[in-house]
Amino acid sequence: MVKHQPLQVYERQLCLSCLTGIYGCRWKRYQRSHDDTTIWESTWFFLLCCSFFLLLVWSYFWWEAQNDYNEFNWLLYNRSGEWSDGILPILISTVVCFTYTAFLMVLALCHIALGQQLNLYWLHKIGVLAVFIATITGVVSIDNLWRNEWDIVLISLQFTGPFLHIVALAAVTALGWLVAGLVVRGERSRFQMGLLLLYLLVLLALYLAPLTITSPCLMDRSSLQPRPTVTGRRGSPMLAPENTLMSFNKALQHGVSALEADVAISLEGVPFLMRDRTLKRTTDVGRLFPERQADDASLFNWTELRSLNSGLWFLKEDPFGTVSSMTTRERNRVGNQSVCSLAELLRLALRANCSVIFSLRRPPLQHPRHHFWINDTLRTVQKSRIPLSKVMWTPDSEREKVQREAPQLQQTSQEKLPMLQLQQRGITALTLHYSQAQDPDIRYCRNVSLNVYTVNEPWLFSVLWCSGVSSVSSEAPHILRKVPFPIWTMSPEGYLNVWVIGMRSYNPEQIMLSAVVRRPSRNVNIMKEKLIFSEVNSDVGSTDELSLYTENGYDRYTHGTLGQSDHF
Repeated sequence: MVKHQPLQVYERQLCLSCLTGIYGCRWKRYQRSHDDTTIWESTWFFLLCCSFFLLLVWSYFWWEAQNDYNEFNWLLYNRSGEWSDGILPILISTVVCFTYTAFLMVLALCHIALGQQLNLYWLHKIGVLAVFIATITGVVSIDNLWRNEWDIVLISLQFTGPFLHIVALAAVTALGWLVAGLVVRGERSRFQMGLLLLYLLVLLALYLAPLTITSPCLMDRSSLQPRPTVTGRRGSPMLAPENTLMSFNKALQHGVSALEADVAISLEGVPFLMRDRTLKRTTDVGRLFPERQADDASLFNWTELRSLNSGLWFLKEDPFGTVSSMTTRERNRVGNQSVCSLAELLRLALRANCSVIFSLRRPPLQHPRHHFWINDTLRTVQKSRIPLSKVMWTPDSEREKVQREAPQLQQTSQEKLPMLQLQQRGITALTLHYSQAQDPDIRYCRNVSLNVYTVNEPWLFSVLWCSGVSSVSSEAPHILRKVPFPIWTMSPEGYLNVWVIGMRSYNPEQIMLSAVVRRPSRNVNIMKEKLIFSEVNSDVGSTDELSLYTENGYDRYTHGTLGQSDHF
């Protein structure tokens, strides 16, 4: 009698092999396991989750901080003395790290869904730990260097909150399958019950989230204020060198109602436009006066300042990536720009019939005009013949004297003070950072004109518009010009109706129940038997059926969408 030898022929499981191979370098079938994940590997999965969510917040921060990229680079310049694009390396590293971490998260969730044991490869462990440490270091560094910028996250949530809520619902719906699979698989344990309780708490939080979501864009259209006027902050510095006549002309071409500049005082008392303390970044002072590159800009006389070029740096550095879109004629104009005086700006504003707002920097103590800087500036304004009501005067020094000599000037404060104090000082206008211009602040400023800076992104412009701001300062008037209406608005009743309708069609408990009910029978087709020899007697019995590998599968579930918001 010939003995039967079963030959085990395994079905190829290419997807599963790739899944376990990429995640844990377990390419062979015998390396895979359905055993419970060890505590050590669970700890690494927890660290992976922490890295993913931390990077998610970090990525969201830099996405919304686009409004202030130029401010960040300028901040780095003031610390290092060298101009460079510090944003690009951060964005590249963030995209790479987030993509890597998100990919590992997807692989880990697939392991959980298929009942595979988690076993992260040691090289991935090093990568996850490096990403986690690097992200923590980045958060701490930004908190020390640019702490005020965290406000942009809270402000942006007023715009993105309703949409992020819908995304969160979709994510929780997808995770419901994984939670259901973990709960119904095997014996009930404290971990499984704790996971189910956590999932239900998250669901409850999402149910109640609409009660806490507030946004200026959730408003009746009838109460929408007129479109805020736009002030060209240093002209249009994305299209031409900042604080130059070409930049201000570009701003006027894009419909600004006012021009804003930074003013310093030359050695003989001529007010000129310069943002930086030195001339190193925005002029060719290193070519004409190499030994004076670190000197204060106010220590140069007007003849020396006029001899400097204020446009070549823009062509070389291309700070906003706009040089490539310029025509040859525009590049030639940029290359011929010189330092602009306050008198030239005022004459331009007079011809364009627009307002002017400027911040004035006091010269250093050794400067011969240190005690006369207010007089020099006021005299220049008065000689320009521009209507004084068109000039927003911001310096606090000697304000009472200025009010006596030029009462028509529009007294403006760059600091939010009590209303009584503003009235006592004769302040009729405020210019504040956007982080100080939330709903309570805007209601506080009802009796004064409010200008908000720096607003470059359409979403921020929309939020401030819905908040009731009357004027914004922007480095990108050419972008805001393309925003004739807020990006989105919706009545509070409409938002509530959308949520109620969505909740009627959204039942995650039913999804979890469906995952339990629709579990198919075990797959017994993984291994097949084949008899090599068939010389058997008439009393040959049947062979035992072997099943060495089983897996659970789940049917796909879809549900309807939640609804759509009202848009302009």
